[in-house]
Amino acid sequence: MLTEPRSGRLAAWGNALLAGLVSPDEAAERIAAQDARHRVVLPDDDSDPVGLTLALGRLRSLGAVGLRVALPVPGHPLGLSGPPEFNARALEAEEAVLAYGTALGLVPTVYEAGPADADPQDVHTEVLWECLPVREGPPADVPSLAEAERELAEAMREATEVLTRLDVAGSGPVAEAALEAYRARMEAGRQLLAPGYPPRAVRVLELAQRVTALVSIAHGDGGEAGDGREHGGAVSAAEMAARAEALRPVERTARRAQVAAYNAYAEELERRREGGRA
Repeated sequence: MLTEPRSGRLAAWGNALLAGLVSPDEAAERIAAQDARHRVVLPDDDSDPVGLTLALGRLRSLGAVGLRVALPVPGHPLGLSGPPEFNARALEAEEAVLAYGTALGLVPTVYEAGPADADPQDVHTEVLWECLPVREGPPADVPSLAEAERELAEAMREATEVLTRLDVAGSGPVAEAALEAYRARMEAGRQLLAPGYPPRAVRVLELAQRVTALVSIAHGDGGEAGDGREHGGAVSAAEMAARAEALRPVERTARRAQVAAYNAYAEELERRREGGRA
């Protein structure tokens, strides 16, 4: 739904900290959000994992000037640059953070404890980030913010047309009502991105999250009880397959746009550096 990837929070607020726009304590609090604790296994360090503030300080001392996000899925190594060992770990987690200015990346492992039917607020969640070597190079398939914004607008139009033709509830008023309910739950105390990001990045991320939420609803996730049907409303295997095929490129576009938004800060840093060398 409108959840943020942990890699996105780490990159956004880590970038704000590296730029001196927020305090270490605020950055750590924003990154952890509702999780109980985040710890980091530092590179070439046999000691116990450390907290976020110390870890971000260590990355800065190693040369990190910006953080990028990767959101890979099978067949689409979005945001990754290698080597294969790191890519495999990131693919397993479906997210990672790459430190621009160093040859390091971070991959999360999430540990949760609590009853299976517990409210999310009652689940104790800890995250362990492991620093691993990465290959410095262009991240795979990441568009510019302008490209991402154009692609999202086109994807929304195409998805609406296709889903309406397939009679998918995810394209109508039921989906809009569900989306507003998710938005109300998620928006409390949430700030998209962090200080230092351009307004366009915020706009692209908001639209990408909206598209992701609509796709999830159209798939049938989060259906309401009472009518025996979920928001997606599929009634046959053939319809479900047609729906999945129609939504696949939309999901891909939304993920690419999210990465473009989170990476906007580091991309701007790289452009300035390249301009200074010219």
